Amino acid sequence: MSLIRSTLHMLWMGITVIPYTLAVLLTRWLGGGPRRVYAVARAWLKLSVDSARVIMGVRHRVQGMENLPTDPKQGVVLLVKHQSTYETFLMPAIMPRPLAYVFKKELLMVPFFGWSIGSMDMIHIDRKHGSRAFHKVVEQGKRLLGQGTWVIMFPEGTRIPRGERGEYKTGATRLAIMTGVPVVPIAVTSAKCWPRKAFIKTPGVVDVSIGKPIPSVGRKHEELMVEVENWIEAEMQRLDPEAYRA
Repeated sequence: MSLIRSTLHMLWMGITVIPYTLAVLLTRWLGGGPRRVYAVARAWLKLSVDSARVIMGVRHRVQGMENLPTDPKQGVVLLVKHQSTYETFLMPAIMPRPLAYVFKKELLMVPFFGWSIGSMDMIHIDRKHGSRAFHKVVEQGKRLLGQGTWVIMFPEGTRIPRGERGEYKTGATRLAIMTGVPVVPIAVTSAKCWPRKAFIKTPGVVDVSIGKPIPSVGRKHEELMVEVENWIEAEMQRLDPEAYRA
C-alpha cells in the first residue's frame, strides 16, 4: 500500500509542478515582483505538503511558532535539521515570511523545479568556488535580510539518515554574524516517514520544533554553531527517541 501511495504522490507532484512552473515563469515575465513570484511557488510547495498528508498519510506537527520574530523588518537565518526532501517543501509552507534558500547551482538544471527556483530571489552557489561562493552568500544575504526575507540553510549541508548527526558547517553562523541577525534552530524528524533518498514513504507524523532566536552580535561563528548544533541534536533526541537508542 505504501508503494502505491508513494507512486501516486510522485505522479501528482510531477503533474502539478508543470502548470505551477509555467505560472511562476509567466508571473516573472509579466513583471510580477519577487513576493508575487514567491507566492505562486509557495502555493505549489503547500500543495505538495497537503497532498502528502492526503495521499500518503504524512502529517506534520509544529511547536515553537511563537518563537519566530513578528517584526516584518526583522531578518533571521533559519538553521534546519535536514533528513529528507520533505522539509524543503514544508518550511515555506508554514513560515510567516518569504524564505530564500541557499542551494547548489546544479539544482537549476532540474526540469521545471529548477526553472522555478532559478526564477526566484534566492541564492544559488557553485560550491567549487569556495570563498567566492561564500562572498556571494553574504552579499545577497545582506540584501535579502534587509528586506525582511528570512534566509534558510541546512548547516549539515546534505540529508542525514535518521538518528545520525552530520558535520555542522559554520557558513550560516558566519552569515548571521556578518549581518547582525539572529539564528533560529529548527529540529525536524522527517526521516520517520520520508527516509533519506527513499521512494517509499510511510504514514506518520513529522515533528517540527522551532527554537528561540539566538543573537549573533558579538559571537564567534564556531561557538554559535556549537550552540545551534547542541540544541538541534538534543531536540531531535527528545522528538524521536527511538532513533537514538543504543
